Parts: sequence; C-alpha cells; structure tokens
Amino acid sequence: MGRSNVVRDRTFDIVAIGGGTAGLVTAAGSAGLGASVALIERDRLGGDCLWTGCVPSKALIGSARVARHVRDAASFGLGIPRQEIEATDVLSSVRDVRAQIEPHDDPERFRAMGVDVVEGAARFVSPHEVEVDGRRLRARRFVIATGSRAAVPPIPGLEEAGYFTHAEAFDRDTIPASLAVVGGGPIGVELAQAYRRLGTEVTVVELLDRLMVREEPELADLLTSRLREEGIRIRTGRIVTRVDRTGHRRRVTIAPPATAEEGRSAEERAETLEVDEVLVAAGRAPNTEDLGLDAAGVETAGGWVTVDARLRTSRKHIFAAGDVTGGFLFTHVADHEARTVVQNALFPVRANIDYRVIPWCTYTDPELAHVGLTEAEARDRHGDSVSAHVYDIGNLDRAIAERAAMGRVKIVVGKGGRILGGHILAPDAGTMIAEISLAMKAGVKLGTLASLVHPYPTMSEGVKRTADAYRRSTLTGWRKSAVDLALRIGRALPP
Repeated sequence: MGRSNVVRDRTFDIVAIGGGTAGLVTAAGSAGLGASVALIERDRLGGDCLWTGCVPSKALIGSARVARHVRDAASFGLGIPRQEIEATDVLSSVRDVRAQIEPHDDPERFRAMGVDVVEGAARFVSPHEVEVDGRRLRARRFVIATGSRAAVPPIPGLEEAGYFTHAEAFDRDTIPASLAVVGGGPIGVELAQAYRRLGTEVTVVELLDRLMVREEPELADLLTSRLREEGIRIRTGRIVTRVDRTGHRRRVTIAPPATAEEGRSAEERAETLEVDEVLVAAGRAPNTEDLGLDAAGVETAGGWVTVDARLRTSRKHIFAAGDVTGGFLFTHVADHEARTVVQNALFPVRANIDYRVIPWCTYTDPELAHVGLTEAEARDRHGDSVSAHVYDIGNLDRAIAERAAMGRVKIVVGKGGRILGGHILAPDAGTMIAEISLAMKAGVKLGTLASLVHPYPTMSEGVKRTADAYRRSTLTGWRKSAVDLALRIGRALPP
C-alpha cells in the first residue's frame, strides 16, 4: 500500500477499522452517500478474501480441476498424454489471478471515492478516538471490521515441527508430496481435494464423526465418498495428539478422543502419519487483541465482538461487521452486514440485520451449497409438518453429458410447501442455490418452482425436478380424487 493521505484535523462521520470486505463496503457505501470517511488498514486492502482466502483458493481449485480433467480425458474421448505438474507454475498462476483482482481493492480507487485511506494499526484511546502511529482520528461512528485469522490448536510439538495455514499456502512455491490436514471443515476439505488433484498424498483428520458437520448429512456423506474415491484418506473421530519433526518430514500422532474406545490404552488407540507437511484448518480466531477495546468500552465474548440486531456493540456509536463478530464467516455476509451498518450509522431510520436467508457454498468438486435449515433442524423446529424432497443429479441429462453424474438436490419444506432449507451437491451448486435462496426470501413455495421454465439442458433443472417430486407427493387424499375425477370428465368429453 502506498503512503496514505494526510488526515485533516476534523471529526469524521464514520471511521472503518479494517480493509477487508466489511470495511471496504462500509467505506465505499458511506462515501458514495456523501459522508466523510476514513478507512484504516494495518496491512493491505482486500483482507483475507483477496490475499489468502476466497480468491487464491478458488484459483488453486481451478488449476486442480483442470488437472483432474486431463487425467480423466479418456472419458471425454480424448487421448491427452499424462502431464507433469510443475508446482511453481501452478502457484505462480494463482498469484497472477490474485494480481488481476487486486486493483478492485486498490487504495487509490477508494481515495478517488473520497475515502481517507490511513495506513497503520488502529487502537482505541477513548470511545470516540483511535490512534494510528501517533495520530488521532475522531468520529461520530466507528465500524470494527478487523476480520479473523486461522486458529491454531495447542497441539504438543506443532510449533516446533512447523506447519502452514491457508494464509501461507498461496505464497509458497512448492506443493507437498504428502500432507496431513488438521480439520474437516470447508477450508480443510477444499484444499485437501485441490492438493490431492495436484499429486499430493492427503490425509484429513477431523475430531467429529463426519466432515462438514454444518451441512445436510446425506450430502456431506456423498461428498466424503467422492473424496475417498479420489484417494484422500479420511480419519474422523480423531484428534491430533502430537506432531514431531523427523528430518524434513513430520510424524503426526492421532487418536480417538479420551472418551472413545475405552478399555484400550492410549498407545493402543494411537496411530501415526508420516507426512512432509501439516496444514492446519481448525477454525478461526478474531483479530481484536490489539484494538484497545477496553478503552472504548466495547464488550467481547471469547475475543469476538458482541453486537445487537443492528450490529451495534456495547457502545451504540461503535458498530462491528464481518468475521470479527463471530457469526457467519463469509465474504458475502460481511458485505450484507456492512450495508446494514451504513444505514444504521448514517440515517435515522434503522434496520435489523436479516440472517433468515444466508446461502453458502463449499467449493469442492462437486460443490456443496446450503441455505436455511437442514432436515433435522427443520423437524426440531416445525415437527411433523416437515417433509424433504430429493433428486439425484446422476439422472440429469446435463450432468451425464458433462461426465459429472454425481450429486443430489434436497429441499426441505414445511406446511403448505414453504421452503425451509435447500441443499445441493453438484457442479455449480453455488450458483444453483441462488434460485432457492430467492424463493425463500420472496416467500415462493416449492410447488411454484415446478412451474418455472428452466432452460434445457442445465444443472438448474435439478431444482425443478426436486420441485416436481414435491408436487407429486401432494397428490394424495382429496387432491388425488379430484385429479381422478377431472380425468374421467376429460375422457367423457367429445374430442
């Protein structure tokens, strides 16, 4: 980042602390409405998403997908010779993609909007002032948008043996020959599959009894089967008890939690993995420890900033948005929260944040997308009125044509066909889920989606076919009798 503009001696309408998605959207939105805005960033604008998260990870996943297609070329009738993968070329291409997107978050672009971009680490010195490198900025409103980072569990020997997280993955020039991934959530699973497709021997270690525990279980299980088919070793219900350095490699000791497999000694229950490197993907930690929140009177819980429904902290003129609140840790949610903050911070008409319809997607192949409730969650809340309707992507013409006939759509509905949740395992599931999200937001019932014309042949037909299955399930009782009567009348009429 270049040198910041001189911040004039005045009180800003709003100061955003943190130059990731939440801070950038707050700054741009506020400046566009005519507010005086300062944006403070200690490193580089763009945050985790641009530099170490969404952008480079999807670029790496894209390279890995092509590598997979090359290996599977025979199924497309193509005789492509097996290609050697050059790690330096792959990772260089990932950084090239990042460089192409970087201008979207260039400091000069925001300065041109009228935002004072301030370089340095901010620290509250009072509820109404922050200090950056000895300079103090006052504001009527503040937004804490400092994000989160990879959490590193206190595993004996891990620090000494060495490890990396997603934050370091894309600035390396090597792809490990073998890898232990600690954590079976979205980051761990995405990178596990990408590395495997690029030639790495991968083992995923997950404490819980299955991967992707926030997802619809049957779809998560299908994805787990796919990962195993690709050669990824998966050890669920295991914790890493120790990591040791053995020359240039690591010895990772794993075992069931202490409560499992009683009657066997720790030594009997343990197993070891000999790998070149360890990737830690075991959750997130908030970036709040150096902000001086005590001086501002801002309350936290476990380091995460606590907010109300209007995204106000315990100090009502100080807001928080994005990962730092510990809610939905997604870029698109940070954007959504920042837009709500802009309204509540600058205008007298206030709004509560709406989390009722928040889609997300894990960018494996196939992708796994989710919005709303799982079937179990829906039954817990709504009881026997809940039903679930499923369509296997393997029956879809487009999936067969693409040699991608693996996946499932599952839509959970309540009384009258109201959509309570949608879950898709399919190529482009992240795009397909938008249709279900919009239906939920607009109150469109599942039966209505059956009458929506979808282009043929597309993956989106999977949603329509699921809606068809729902509509067929309603043809019981008096409805079935009415259909039978209409058919009899139709047969009796003259042609």
